Amino acid sequence: MRPPGEDRAGALGYNRDGKRGKLQIVIGLLTDAEGEPLAVRVFEGNTGDPTTVVDQIKIIKEQFRVQELVFVGDRGMVKSKGKQALEQANLHYITALTDPQIRRLLHTGTLQLGLFHEQICEVESAGVRYVLRKNEAEAAREQHRLQDKLEKLQAKIAARNQETKSKPRSQPEAGQRKLQAWAERHKLKGLVELKLDGRTLVLERQQAAIETSLELAGCYVVTTNVLQQSMTAQEVHDSYIDLQKVERDFRAMKTGLLEVRPVFVRKKSRTRGHVFCCMLALKLSREMERRLRAAFGTTDSDPHAITLPDALTSLSHLSLLQYQVDEKTTVTKLPQPSESQRQILKALAVTLPAK
Repeated sequence: MRPPGEDRAGALGYNRDGKRGKLQIVIGLLTDAEGEPLAVRVFEGNTGDPTTVVDQIKIIKEQFRVQELVFVGDRGMVKSKGKQALEQANLHYITALTDPQIRRLLHTGTLQLGLFHEQICEVESAGVRYVLRKNEAEAAREQHRLQDKLEKLQAKIAARNQETKSKPRSQPEAGQRKLQAWAERHKLKGLVELKLDGRTLVLERQQAAIETSLELAGCYVVTTNVLQQSMTAQEVHDSYIDLQKVERDFRAMKTGLLEVRPVFVRKKSRTRGHVFCCMLALKLSREMERRLRAAFGTTDSDPHAITLPDALTSLSHLSLLQYQVDEKTTVTKLPQPSESQRQILKALAVTLPAK
């Protein structure tokens, strides 16, 4: 808790990185459909994501004079209360369902497992549209990840049994508790059972539970209340997938290129100014990326294409040099750019001063 009336945005709240006891802020980044940053807002650090949605959308509509708006948010941003609030405000949403929500719809018969394919499929129920798809590549990755966890657990059990065998004073119950905690930490609870056969640990795989956990591997459901005549199922699906662009921008702003944290200011106004400058820098970096792609292409087509980090690293060596001639005279000189630096400056349409 902080003293009443203190003018700062930092507060204790849920920390996604697991760092307890640290003040934090919540940042809301608004972008357009292409991921271009439009606005940013700072909330106190104990603000939950869903509580920021409706009020901020109303502000956006008023400030940007938007007549019709569809809010696209991830599973944590648009929960049941958020959906109700959006509908009460006559606002549309696009989001995705969690695994338990999908299973409930399967249980009630609203959805069927056979509808999940590589090609999208749409189901409508009670005025809500569900767009279903199965990503076969992601399904294979999930199966591989689970198999890898099970093999690691089996190896740990074998190592523990060997230790128990070679050390008579070793307690097998302690090893059982330790490995059960490992299994729970790696989300294997209910999929395996660790039993003691004398002093030997035995792993029993719950095959039915494993098959149930994998039946939705790679499957996801995008849901919306947007009418079909306004957006097709493909447009709804693609709009949600485009959230990756927003998440990329947020990562670049938070921990990547710009590193908005740590924040060394305290007052709300200065914190907002700091975050706003980071957003302006993000817009500048996006424009630089576009110009570099136009000039050099991408690494998808050319592994030697110059990326934004490459350009910044190269240009960081181009700096003013100052020579002290005597007590009163200082000569400032700008070195001539290398060929690579000249190409980058040309692509960015930046002209160095003549003097």
